[in-house]
Amino acid sequence: MMVRLIAAILVVLMLGALFVGGELSTGGLVPPPWDKLAHVAFFFVFALLLARFVGLPIALVIVLALVVGAADELHQFWLPGRTAGWDDWLADGVGAGLGLIRFKR
Repeated sequence: MMVRLIAAILVVLMLGALFVGGELSTGGLVPPPWDKLAHVAFFFVFALLLARFVGLPIALVIVLALVVGAADELHQFWLPGRTAGWDDWLADGVGAGLGLIRFKR
């Protein structure tokens, strides 16, 4: 039970870092092409936490990861110095998929 609570808190902190922390940056935090690796790593951990430790069903984890990734990309349209892109959203999905593959092992 405590593990689920800690994992849920980590997910909330990750979302805060993604949306609130993203607003604090005036440019990309990680230069291209390494930014895609950052997207993959973030969503790998996000999906793994939700599936393995919070205990959400895989289908819900996929939907949440894709919705959060899309929301992040849309959010970046209004942030100075930030750009949104389908390639970033695709990297988010790849990271979530890899996290779920790791979860199933």
